[in-house]
Amino acid sequence: MDIQLLYGKKELSVNLPEHINVQVINKYPMPVLSDGDRAVRDAFENPIQSPSLSSLARGKKSACILVCDITRPVPNGLILPPLVNTLLAEGIDRENILILVATGLHRPNEGEELRELIGSDEIFNTIPIENHFARDRKAHVDLGFTSQGIPVGIDRRFIDADLRIVTGLVEPHFMAGYSGGRKVVAPGVAYQDTILKFHTAKILEHQSSENCILDGNPLHQAQLEIIRAIGDIYAVNVVIDEKRRLGLVTFGAIESSHLEAVDFLINYAEIDIARKFKTVVTSAGGYPLDKTYYQTVKGMVGPMSILEPGGTIIIASECSEGMGSPEFISAQNMLCKYGSERFMDILKGRSEALIDEWQTEMLLKPLRHGSVELFTTNLTEEQLAQTYVKHASSLEEAITASVLRQGNNDIAVIPEGPYVIPHFRLN
Repeated sequence: MDIQLLYGKKELSVNLPEHINVQVINKYPMPVLSDGDRAVRDAFENPIQSPSLSSLARGKKSACILVCDITRPVPNGLILPPLVNTLLAEGIDRENILILVATGLHRPNEGEELRELIGSDEIFNTIPIENHFARDRKAHVDLGFTSQGIPVGIDRRFIDADLRIVTGLVEPHFMAGYSGGRKVVAPGVAYQDTILKFHTAKILEHQSSENCILDGNPLHQAQLEIIRAIGDIYAVNVVIDEKRRLGLVTFGAIESSHLEAVDFLINYAEIDIARKFKTVVTSAGGYPLDKTYYQTVKGMVGPMSILEPGGTIIIASECSEGMGSPEFISAQNMLCKYGSERFMDILKGRSEALIDEWQTEMLLKPLRHGSVELFTTNLTEEQLAQTYVKHASSLEEAITASVLRQGNNDIAVIPEGPYVIPHFRLN
C-alpha cells in the first residue's frame, strides 16, 4: 500500500507491504470557499462583534497589522491587499500603515523570504514592513502583570497605532490549544520576559496546556489577559484544509472572531479514534512548519492520545534549515548530557524559562509514552545525535521493523501531522 506524507513542499510516498493494515487519519472533509477574495471582503463588511473594517478605519491616522512569521502558512496574499486597500480608501496614509511580522522569539523574516510571507508584490513594494524583536527592551511598552504574575510587555509600534489588526491561521497548537487570534499578539509581539514567563514548566506541564484545549489552559488565559490589557484589537482569522484551501475567514473583535474560527475548525481537525496503536506514522506538517527540528516536535506531540504505552511514533520532517535556534540546540545538548529526569528537575526549578528550551520540554511528553523515530534527509550526524530520538534512514524499514517489534500489524498514519489531532475516545 502507498501512503503519502507532507514533507517539505511536496509529498513523500511510502510503499508498505500488504500485511501492514493502515488506518489513515485525515481531517474530516471541510467545505472550501469557492471565492476566497469575496469571502475576505464579506468578512470585513460583516464583522463579529465590531463595526465593519471601513468604519473602524474611518478617521484613524495610523494602523498596525500583525502577520505571523514564515512558520505559518497564512494566505497573506489573499488577506492583505483588500485589508490595506480598505485602510487607504478611508484616508490612512500609506506610510502610516505598518505591517509588523510577529516573530515572537523566532528569527526575523527578510529579503525573498519576507516577500514570500507577504504574498503580494504590490503590498511588499508599497507598504512599510518590519520585524518584531522581542529582545529589544526599549521597543516595548509595560502594561503591568497578569494574574499569574507574568509581566506584560508589548511592541510599542502595535500599542501606539490608532487601529490594531491581527491576522492569523487557526490550527491546533500543542501548548495554547489553538493558534491564531490572541497568540499572534503574545508571544507574537511580546517582550522576551513575557514570553519566558509563560513558557515555564509550571505552565507547560499543566494538564490543560495541550492541543485543542482552551478552557482551563493557563497559557490561553494569560494571553487573554494580555490582549485585554492592550484594549481594542481586531483580528482576521482563517482556517484552511489539507490542501491549504480556504475553509473559513472571520473578522471582528479579537476574542470573538477567534472563537468562531475555533468552533468551525473543531468539526474538522479533531478526530475521534476508537482505538490506540502501537505504531503511529506522521509528519511535521510539511513546508513551512517542517523547516526545523524545533518545529518538528509539534508533530510528535499531536498523536499521543492514540499511542499505546510503549508504542512508537515515526515522523517525517524535511528539516531544511537544520535544528533551529542556537538556544534550542543548547537545550537539546543539555538534555543529551543530563537525561530527561535531570533536565526536567532543572526546568521545574526555574522562575522563567530559557529561550526555546520549552520545545525540548515538549519533546519529552511523547517520549514518556513510548519511543520516537525521525526520518529526515537534511540533518548531519552531529545534529541527529542532538535530536534525542532514533534516526530512521528509511521510512519503510522503520515502519516494518516497528510492526515486527510491537507484534501488531495495525498502524495509524497522519499525513498532515500536527494540523490533525486524533483523540482516543470509545464510542
